[in-house]
Amino acid sequence: MWSSRACHLPNSLKLSSPNFLCNLNLNNNFFSSSSLTFSSSSQLKPASTPSLSRPIFTSSSISFSPPSLFNYPLSFRRTTLPKRKDMHSPKGRASCSSGSIGRVGEGREILVQHLLVKGDNLKLLLELQERIARGEDLSDLAVEYSNCPSKEQGGMLGWVRKGQMVPEFEEAAFSAPLNKVVRCQTKFGWHLLQVLSEREEALLQDVEPEEFHLKMQDPSFQEEVQLLDVREPEEVTQASLPGFQVLPLRQFGSWGTEITTKLDTEKDTYVLCHHGVRSLQVAKWLQAQGFKRVFNISGGIHAYAVKVDPSIPTY
Repeated sequence: MWSSRACHLPNSLKLSSPNFLCNLNLNNNFFSSSSLTFSSSSQLKPASTPSLSRPIFTSSSISFSPPSLFNYPLSFRRTTLPKRKDMHSPKGRASCSSGSIGRVGEGREILVQHLLVKGDNLKLLLELQERIARGEDLSDLAVEYSNCPSKEQGGMLGWVRKGQMVPEFEEAAFSAPLNKVVRCQTKFGWHLLQVLSEREEALLQDVEPEEFHLKMQDPSFQEEVQLLDVREPEEVTQASLPGFQVLPLRQFGSWGTEITTKLDTEKDTYVLCHHGVRSLQVAKWLQAQGFKRVFNISGGIHAYAVKVDPSIPTY
């Protein structure tokens, strides 16, 4: 069972992220207000104003139960994000500063971890920054001192891109050299952040039912891609497409933690649901987990039945 306080995988599957992530509406004020939320019934509904618990992401992001800095709910991210020890930045190697030279951020994603303290506690932040400079690990200190729900994952926020975080955090993160601990201030308090890695931005796009149908006519297509159906078993019995692996959203707790070991992040991955809403949410989450090319089947199996194959039952 996942704790509902965890910023990555709450039991209810209500996803939220740190508030400083503006685009991910994860119970964190950092996310924008237009984000989405997963309910325990696996349905998505408009998310309310991002909560203060996660101040980093913008409001247009998706809302996971714990607040987070990203547009994607950290609650969803929590169990599959790499831990600090998995990164190629050993303890004692991090350096600290209050600023740094800029790096190009367009078309790039960065892997970020951080810790957050209250705005009136700069003294504590400076003490923690000094401890990191002496060789202590940011992730260990985040577990003990951070006010962000991401502390349960050592402050790991996962892969983020431009537009997902509040401006102050984004500017600091995208201008920080790799593995260098940088401090910044947002309306949520003081942050120590560290960029652990960077990569080209992953692809996430919709694919129309007609286009997907044409691809399915190629005998080699199903061997070269991964097809995921995130509907519930009772839905799949009513209508289904061949070749899809069923990963019910309500059972996320049983498969979410192993997704990167059971599936190939390098392969094109297509996600299907009833109307294309749940699949879009999962597609965004897969992108955050490191999947390079993710496609959401627009309109879901209902649109496929209406536009392509009337023999498939609608419900």
